[in-house]
Formats: sequence, C-alpha cells, structure tokens
Amino acid sequence: MKTLAILSRKGGPGKTTLSINLAVAAEKAGHTTILIDLDEQESADRWGKRRKNETREDAPFVTASTATRLKEVLYRAENAGANFAIIDTAPSTGRDPEDAAKVADMVLIPCETSLINAEAITSTINVVRKANVNARVVFNKVDPRAGVDRVNQAHEAVKKFDVPSAPCHVAQRVAFLDAYALGLSVQEYEPRGKASKEIKDLYRYISAEMGV
Repeated sequence: MKTLAILSRKGGPGKTTLSINLAVAAEKAGHTTILIDLDEQESADRWGKRRKNETREDAPFVTASTATRLKEVLYRAENAGANFAIIDTAPSTGRDPEDAAKVADMVLIPCETSLINAEAITSTINVVRKANVNARVVFNKVDPRAGVDRVNQAHEAVKKFDVPSAPCHVAQRVAFLDAYALGLSVQEYEPRGKASKEIKDLYRYISAEMGV
C-alpha cells in the first residue's frame, strides 16, 4: 500500500482540502483509498461523516486516528484491501508530523506563495529530512488573480530546500468550500471547473512521482 502524508507544521496552508480532494481523485483513478485524519479538529473526519450521511458514499474510507495508532490503522487498512492511504496531519510541533513522515512513501508539503510562507516550511523540511522520505512542495491557496510571476517567485524561494516543487498549483476557489460543505470533492461538485482540473493535475503528478 502506498502512503502519502500531507504535512505542514504551519497552520492554514490547506492540508485538509488537499487531503479530501486527492483521496477522491485516487478513488476515481481506481484505488481503494483510506484517508486518515490525525488533526484534533477532525475536519476531514467530519467531511467523511457528512459525505456518508448526505450522499450515501462510503469511499474513500475516512477515519480519525492518533499518531500512536497510525501503524495499526495502516496495517488494518491494507489487510482490508486498501492500496492507497492519505494522512491529513495536524499543524503540530510535536511528534505527530514525524510519525506520519516515517510511515509515508512520500510527503506533500502545501505552501502558500508569499515569501513568509515559503520561509515557514523550514521546520517541515527538517521533519522530512529526519524521516529520510521523499517530499514535494505544492503551492496551494494561490490567489487566482496573481500572475505567473508570483508563482515563479515562490518556486525560486523554495529551491534552497532542495525539495522539488510540483509544476502545477492549486488556487483558492469557492468551489472547495462549497464542496466540503456537501461532503463532496470539487471533481464531484464541479467536474468541469478550474478547481477540479487543478486537483486532477496534482493527482496525476503525485501518483506518477509515487509510482501509484
């Protein structure tokens, strides 16, 4: 089973939004997927419950967990037939991010395009290096009005970390909020929308990098 941890020690870069939408993208690509919510706020878990109640959709399977139970949850999921796992982590300075990175085949680091946010991923990069796991930075919550130069500057700013950044990015769009409220992904809520295309592009990139 391949495991992707979405990790950022900084709050607010959109980890949960990416987690739930990539989990649905993985299901649509034919993978039996589990989404594990390690955040105490349990936003992904609440989305999963709302999804089941409102759409009667059981996939992807979503469960809340703690870092101490993470290996057990992954083991049980694989035995139950899951072949792809996504871990939505908390913006913690404790051991939770380290535990998630250690069990992951790849870490995805969401980052906003401002310099202050690009510099703030330093502690997350340190977790990745300590765990000796492959990682990719993705620029998320990008202002749709921002020009190409803003995104290019962000790519340049993170080059010093020697961690590749995804060639595609995800903009901040209302569709993500509306889809979450309905227990949907943007691919389901607005299949031909820009948000849907961006998630599809990101999933294709990540799945190719992971060999999924």
